[in-house]
Amino acid sequence: MEKGIKEQVAELIRESRKARGLTLKELGERIGVAESTVSLYESGKQNLTIETLKKVADALDLQFEAVFK
Repeated sequence: MEKGIKEQVAELIRESRKARGLTLKELGERIGVAESTVSLYESGKQNLTIETLKKVADALDLQFEAVFK
């Protein structure tokens, strides 16, 4: 079964964070949210606003367009 956009974004955030050696707490500090909120993003249980998605992309040095591929 193909993953939906929410699951794809969650996986991209999780894999990108881990690849950069960042903890949930460190990413949260970079984007201005709690560690628990980052965990919710990565599990697909919390939606991200466009503004937050941009902050995450910047913090993880991702091209914003890569999020939607």
